Amino acid sequence: MNEVLSHFPGLSAKAKSQLTQLLPLYEEWNAQINVISRKDLDQLYTRHVLHSLAIHKFLQFAPGSNVLDIGTGGGFPGIPLAILNPEVNFVLVDSIGKKIKVVQEVSLALGLTNVKAIHERAEKVKGPFDFVVSRAVAELKMLLQWSNGKLAKKQINAIPNGLICLKGGDLTEELKGLSKDIEVHNLQAWFSDPFFETKKLVYVPLV
Repeated sequence: MNEVLSHFPGLSAKAKSQLTQLLPLYEEWNAQINVISRKDLDQLYTRHVLHSLAIHKFLQFAPGSNVLDIGTGGGFPGIPLAILNPEVNFVLVDSIGKKIKVVQEVSLALGLTNVKAIHERAEKVKGPFDFVVSRAVAELKMLLQWSNGKLAKKQINAIPNGLICLKGGDLTEELKGLSKDIEVHNLQAWFSDPFFETKKLVYVPLV
């Protein structure tokens, strides 16, 4: 938890309380439905929460924005982003029902009224959204395909509406033949933990 607070020192008391509750909530649910690997659960705040919040370092969503989290799994990056952005609407989608059950229960326990969790395939979810976000779910080409037709034309944020995804490793092959407008940011520029050495944020403007 301290690693999160050191990077985001100005959080409200409510946000701090909600973030603190994440570990016991995920420990409780992980014992019933395995949504996070055991070793990662010990590093929840670095490997899941802080990793998710790299998106918040890149862009602080404007109030009233609508954000779709594709393949949210146990609620990442959607739930940490929803905690830090209470005036932004998040739709968290996963095709695995038991994972969405965990997302729903964690959101309810935290009192997150800005989160809607849906058990559905990403391509079937209708927009419009200002941004699509995702964390280590699929190749960029597939994410772009799923994002197609979901983005709002109107822009209310500091950058054009589009796809923001968290990735790891060498992206050379994955980026071949894609738009030259793609931005790739190394997360170690923001976070010093060795976990982030190979982690990247990819932004693709789509409107």
